[in-house]
Amino acid sequence: MQPPTAWEFRNNLMAILNGAKHSGKPYVDLESSNLFAQMGGDPKSKPRMSICYDIMTRLMRPGDLVLNESRNGDGKTILIRYKLRAKHDN
Repeated sequence: MQPPTAWEFRNNLMAILNGAKHSGKPYVDLESSNLFAQMGGDPKSKPRMSICYDIMTRLMRPGDLVLNESRNGDGKTILIRYKLRAKHDN
């Protein structure tokens, strides 16, 4: 199995955010290591984990919050609360 690409991380993250938004949730909390594992990523792959981290931070918008951020032997991990807005709130 090929490791997930940046494009795949972004598409999966957007699908999660859109699904939560359409379910009426006000926010969704996502952790990079969970997203990475969900996509079949190898937790020992520091470069791919870094790509996941970068995609998650790039998709942050005003009002989104970093709830936790750490760096350990396995690379960087981040927990982000993405605020979900109705279309008329954008």
